[in-house]
Amino acid sequence: MSIHLVIIDALNLIRRVHSAQPDPNDIARTITTTTRTLNKIIKESQPTHIIAVFDHHLQDRGWRADILPEYKQNRKPMPEPLMKGLESIQDAWWNLGIDSLLSEGDEADDLVATLAVKVAEHNEKVTIISTDKGYCQLLSPTLQIRDYFQHRWLDEPFIEKEFGVKPKQLADYWGLAGVSSSQVPGVVGIGPKAAKEILTQFSDIEQAYASEELPAKYRKKLDEHIEAARKSKQVSALKTDIELGFNLQDLRYNGPNED
Repeated sequence: MSIHLVIIDALNLIRRVHSAQPDPNDIARTITTTTRTLNKIIKESQPTHIIAVFDHHLQDRGWRADILPEYKQNRKPMPEPLMKGLESIQDAWWNLGIDSLLSEGDEADDLVATLAVKVAEHNEKVTIISTDKGYCQLLSPTLQIRDYFQHRWLDEPFIEKEFGVKPKQLADYWGLAGVSSSQVPGVVGIGPKAAKEILTQFSDIEQAYASEELPAKYRKKLDEHIEAARKSKQVSALKTDIELGFNLQDLRYNGPNED
């Protein structure tokens, strides 16, 4: 039997739905809307296995902040009504047949990445439901990312159009250009256009830094800020080696759970 694992980037989906509501205190509406959304996702994707992965709401900024202290320093806290309603949302999703996995020491992104890659490496199909382009560095013939809200696939042609690099170069791209929303600095003076130009000529940051063919206009910038580039790349990359503590059988989708 072929496998299709669907991984829901839970807070990505919930925050998008919640922020669009006229009344942020109306958690019942968030539950109704996310439940309807998940029913559509299940109908469209026909998963054999499914899981929703959450960041733990008490979790700090994790190992990335140890490398870059400014990482996500200015992120907005979760709205209090939403935080208080998370358990009710998880209960409603469980009734749909979707269990919730809460990350502890690692960000949910790394948990999603580890699970997705482990399954995809066995030539089984994986779909990550998220608007987060960070997952695109994981793209493979059996691993795909679906932006449900824009009704599009975040696939290789999308990455080429959006960034001008290959999926496997994305961490290097962000290492050079930075990620302003997460306070990842990249290299001072190198923006998206320059990062694309460098990574068109070279496969990654280290090859560019070591090459005598690196254009002079980028040489000084890299010489001065190579450690920032390396750290920015490191925090932009996803971990895929977390100890999961469960197996795929635990994620089998058997339809709605009966109370």
